[in-house]
Amino acid sequence: MLRGFATVSYYAADLEAATAWYGDVLGIEPYFRRPGYVEFRVGDFQHELGIIDAQYRPTSADVPAGEIIYWAVDDVTATYERLLELGAARYQPPMERGPGFTTASVVDPFGNILGVMFNQHYLDVLAER
Repeated sequence: MLRGFATVSYYAADLEAATAWYGDVLGIEPYFRRPGYVEFRVGDFQHELGIIDAQYRPTSADVPAGEIIYWAVDDVTATYERLLELGAARYQPPMERGPGFTTASVVDPFGNILGVMFNQHYLDVLAER
């Protein structure tokens, strides 16, 4: 069901400062920008590190918060539904984030956020190998 790590996303109250800081840490500029979001490709497998404007962070004190690691899957909706069947709680339903990129996340029975993602970039890198 989980193919491999696809994307980790962090929240930042100052998106521009976080972008600059991670740019310095990584020694690269983000390859993707849109209002409220930037993304870097990092390391040997070009994993994705996303920085999300904190204004988009879920705000309820009743739900977990923090970074979300997205695992690559072939079918986001089917995987999301299976995780719910196995006892996970809804967190963010399946949502298309752009062509070739769909995410969803649940809270596992232990209080951790588990993200799943159809990520065309992941498949492209896999195909090149």
